Amino acid sequence: MWDHVIVGGGSAGCVLASRLSEDAGRRVLLIEAGPPDADEDIHVPTGYLRLGPRYDWGYESEPEPDCKDRRIRLPRGRVLGGCSSVNAMIYIRGNPRDYDEWGLPGWSWDELMPYFIKAESNVRGASAWHGAAGPMAVSDARAPNAASLAFVQAAVEAGLRRNDDFNGAEQDGAGLFQVTQRDGARESTADAYLRPVLQRHNLRVVPDTLVQRVLFDGRQALGVLTTGSEGEQTHMAAEVLLCAGAYNSPQLLMLSGIGCERHLSRHGINLVLDRREVGENLSDHAATEVLWTIPEPEDRSARRRWRAAQLLLATQTGAFTSGLAEAGGFARVEHGAVAPDTQLHAAAVQFLDREHTQAEVFGAWVSPCLLTPQSRGCVRLASADPTAAPVISNAFYTASDDLERMLHGLRLALAICSQPALAGYCVNPVKVPGDESDEALREHIAGTTFAFYHPVGTCRMGEDESAVVDPELRVRGLAGLRVVDASVMPTVPRGNINAATVAIAERAADLIRADSRRA
Repeated sequence: MWDHVIVGGGSAGCVLASRLSEDAGRRVLLIEAGPPDADEDIHVPTGYLRLGPRYDWGYESEPEPDCKDRRIRLPRGRVLGGCSSVNAMIYIRGNPRDYDEWGLPGWSWDELMPYFIKAESNVRGASAWHGAAGPMAVSDARAPNAASLAFVQAAVEAGLRRNDDFNGAEQDGAGLFQVTQRDGARESTADAYLRPVLQRHNLRVVPDTLVQRVLFDGRQALGVLTTGSEGEQTHMAAEVLLCAGAYNSPQLLMLSGIGCERHLSRHGINLVLDRREVGENLSDHAATEVLWTIPEPEDRSARRRWRAAQLLLATQTGAFTSGLAEAGGFARVEHGAVAPDTQLHAAAVQFLDREHTQAEVFGAWVSPCLLTPQSRGCVRLASADPTAAPVISNAFYTASDDLERMLHGLRLALAICSQPALAGYCVNPVKVPGDESDEALREHIAGTTFAFYHPVGTCRMGEDESAVVDPELRVRGLAGLRVVDASVMPTVPRGNINAATVAIAERAADLIRADSRRA
């Protein structure tokens, strides 16, 4: 009998496992569907580009009607550390308005800020804006590419202000991103939170094990049923904590009988609780992209790769410490916007030959994404089989003025790429609109839109009766079951969401401990 079974060893699950097991009298079981994070390419920052399907759930969307009916790839980490083990490591807390507008007790910017600080060990030191003693290392880029620096200069030339700290007092402007790295290596939540505490006697970590469903006695969660190397097993617990992410947490709730009764009955699943918003309210940052290339002599590219490897080994600097999207910015493209509504990511991209040994061309890639989407998608079951991928629809551009704001964001990206600072990088157009008319830009957006891997909202937190979880992250109408991951966010924050997910898990640990004391 465990005190807590944590389902999902990703960004939130590793935080919870570490924090809850600080109490020696509390027994904690962490179950992860994927393998341990032993692959060297996980820890070398550029290595995530080489990771194969073993570490990814391999999801894709349903055909997106406003994106030429394309199926859009939806990568999700399937490994200890979850997406923090496979992402581009960008550390952005979001904008204060993101959390204040949730309007939920305990989740305002001022109330959540201490948890960002608690999580961080930031190279900029402790201050009103940064933490210095937390588990997770947050650092500046160690060797930014010249093209990244050129992008920042070009953005300033296009009218954005220079911003050297997107997590500081102001989010607007262009600059270099901070990243979750320690001494030039990736710092996932598995590295920061889990690995240092694996020897605790009251913590057990079980990888390569799939949770099939949550078990109930009436409306009391009792534990989970799993399948792994030891076959089918039951793990009993006083409380089950779902940390499986915005796609898998609602999937698991539905497989366990919690969701829309009509949808569950269609798949032969016995109803535990009719909760119609499970899987609804899916929101992600829709993004488009532009790309130019510039040839580079083969002998030079070979020397570059050799030099990068030497720098990584000798000084933990150089190109291999890059997450590629080193530079970017936040801007307001809609008239009267009260906070940034567009984020830009920029990268110097290297295209390799088929053997991945020699660079053929280098490219400048810029991507604007829509920070405040009004469109909402959903997650549904494909079947009652827990190994079947969920059915995911983003429904990009189906609501309000999302498409028009994306059009303005694309115009901004093109304006930046036309500035003198980027003239030497934006040479041969590869993926750009046919012309600058609205029609051509909309066509480009429809053909290139992708999800920026920031899904939230499918187990929405709220005080209203239709919300999936309450402000203490307890599933409404049930006992012994919480959801702790990005799926509880009512709306997607302005920026990359890993930092917010970690902060939510930090606060959740305090909520759970407070509940234990009251009991």
